[in-house]
Amino acid sequence: MGSTRSILPENIDDIKRKMKKMLGGLAIFLGNYLPLFRDSRTRENADCFMKGLLSPLPRKTAEPIAELWDRERKTIQRFVGEGCWDDALLENRMIREIGDKIGSPKGVLSVDPSAFPKQGKHSVGVDRQWCGNQGKIDNCQVGVFAGYSSPKGHTLVGKRLYLPEEWAKSKRLRRACKIPKTVFFKTKWELADDLIQEVGSRLPHDWITSDSEFGRCQEWRDRLNGRKEQYLLDVPCNTTFHHSISGECLAGTWKVSEYAATLPQEKWVRFEVRKTANGIKYVDAVMVPIFTEKDDGTLRREILVIIRTVEKKPEIKFLLSNAPSNTSLGTLLKVADQHWLIEDCFKRAKGEVGLDQYEVRSWVGWHHHMTLSMLALWFLEIERIRHGTAFFPSDSSNHSLYHCRVPLPKASGLESTGKACVEANAQE
Repeated sequence: MGSTRSILPENIDDIKRKMKKMLGGLAIFLGNYLPLFRDSRTRENADCFMKGLLSPLPRKTAEPIAELWDRERKTIQRFVGEGCWDDALLENRMIREIGDKIGSPKGVLSVDPSAFPKQGKHSVGVDRQWCGNQGKIDNCQVGVFAGYSSPKGHTLVGKRLYLPEEWAKSKRLRRACKIPKTVFFKTKWELADDLIQEVGSRLPHDWITSDSEFGRCQEWRDRLNGRKEQYLLDVPCNTTFHHSISGECLAGTWKVSEYAATLPQEKWVRFEVRKTANGIKYVDAVMVPIFTEKDDGTLRREILVIIRTVEKKPEIKFLLSNAPSNTSLGTLLKVADQHWLIEDCFKRAKGEVGLDQYEVRSWVGWHHHMTLSMLALWFLEIERIRHGTAFFPSDSSNHSLYHCRVPLPKASGLESTGKACVEANAQE
């Protein structure tokens, strides 16, 4: 082999021993996917790479993965970066399996961008753009991802690489990274909409959620509404609206942040959302029917939801929904709380299966790596469900959200509301 053992941790033998139990389940799991690769050598490389992604290696790139399983480094690099296998076949089969195992009419589809910081300028789609990881404009690639959650589990189900206009227009850049001729410039929200249409037709769901980058786009909200997709989308604090009184639109506009600042304490309702490692999470929330203006000046009916965390330095966020007017605030909060699961997917995918640990530059390489990482994440979710540790309890359980029909405490003593939450829930 061309690589040296010095790139692997000193306890590599212990790592292999600990992986033996997991590898049996992985072999069964991959039985549905390895036949999609064209020949035995490619299947062996896929098996090797998947085992590497699921290993405790500190760096899950081609070189340490190849050394871990005694493969040639260049062989694994070529498999990921330029291998002649179709990642769409794997993704399609994965989506079908996700639908079979965790699909539910109560499902939620979430779309969010995720950035991948890069040092150089030659990786496909890299540009100086907003990088959420760094919290600033930085040199990075940006992918748009779809996540699926249901009472049975949650995982990533789709991806799109955002191609900045400079990349989309440059023949030189396109040729260097082998970008297909069928790929054109699309905004991030258009990529998100493509994902929703593609995945949403195959996975049962009741809601669409997103972060404010997509939720602020009025055209996208209108598209979703036109397709009868029920949404609850984060929007920026400067989003404007008109008050609705008895279904009539009042003159004058408000910013959602300004409106929230005027709300008296008695308008807020306290909810117990879920138990966390740091204790019970509480939020205060308000919902109000409103009108928002379309680009042509006509109005759309929406519901404004304002959520404020209960802590010393509260965080506040704003959401818009096209749900029916009789939808309860508790229902909307349950949906809003599920959106954080796509963030949990990103955290686990980057921390456990190397979603952000790749050294490929081409269009094909990026999609190959992302697909295999998503597949590895799905395997971990199956194992988590099998061992009874999925996030949501069963559909039959009375769980999670308790509506507090008591005045909000003036102090931060949340213990005074906990019992009342449970009692109020029992009355429902």
